[in-house]
Amino acid sequence: MTYNTLDCTQSGSVLTIRLNRPDQMNAFTVDMAHELIAELDRADADDSVRAIIFTGAGRAYCAGMDLSSEGNVFGLDESVDPVSPEMEKNRDLGGIMTLRMFRMKKPLIGAINGASVGVGSTMQLPMDVRIASEEAKFGFVFSQRGVTLESCASWFLPRLVGLPKALEWSFTGKVFGADEALAGGLVSEILTPDALLNRANEIAESFCSNTSAMSVAANRQLLWRMMGADHPMEAHKIESRTMLHSSMRDGKEGVQSFLEKRPPAFADKISAGAPAGLNWEDEPDWS
Repeated sequence: MTYNTLDCTQSGSVLTIRLNRPDQMNAFTVDMAHELIAELDRADADDSVRAIIFTGAGRAYCAGMDLSSEGNVFGLDESVDPVSPEMEKNRDLGGIMTLRMFRMKKPLIGAINGASVGVGSTMQLPMDVRIASEEAKFGFVFSQRGVTLESCASWFLPRLVGLPKALEWSFTGKVFGADEALAGGLVSEILTPDALLNRANEIAESFCSNTSAMSVAANRQLLWRMMGADHPMEAHKIESRTMLHSSMRDGKEGVQSFLEKRPPAFADKISAGAPAGLNWEDEPDWS
């Protein structure tokens, strides 16, 4: 599929989504949001895609929202009262996009190659792995623009880096380098620019090699969703169902291949539907 703001390529089981507005430092637009959601929908429905890498064209990852656009630069309808029920139709596009990432059945890897501020940083939060170039910069700069956190960052960020660090970064709105991102737990590795994508592909391949696509998908959803559970019993109830479901399918091949000392030939397809206990598309009502 051809996009105006993205360059998408697949090699084997790994899809690379490259934000592709290099002359604008890949600044985020309403079109980019819609195209990212469309590509995530496509990739999630394609059983040949097992993992997804995000990176940027040129010297930036994403320099935040494109502030040069006309009207409300965040794509919101200013005629709607913020407390009106009509807000359901006037939602933060970054939040819609990160909620789509949250529901993904494929692992998401951020290979952050350069500047990533504002939505450039918040869009990374639902990714499962974030690695950074030595040249990467990050910033939750909303306080310096007079607006609030978006893209569900107030839910994701403290869960990833802890509340004190989330408060510091969102209060100051400062831009910081890869070293601080690593120390704060936002990224897991720092690499030279030349090594970044090779390492991202290595991580992606490790998620695909000799693993069950259904197991990876279910485990991704279990881990993300259970972060908000009130009690471990919630995990026990859903895991009992998913464990029974998987043990009757790819689980049989996994055990047999182990006993026969051979690579597994897993056959359970994500497109066939979620295992018992999970609903891939489950999302609470706006209200």
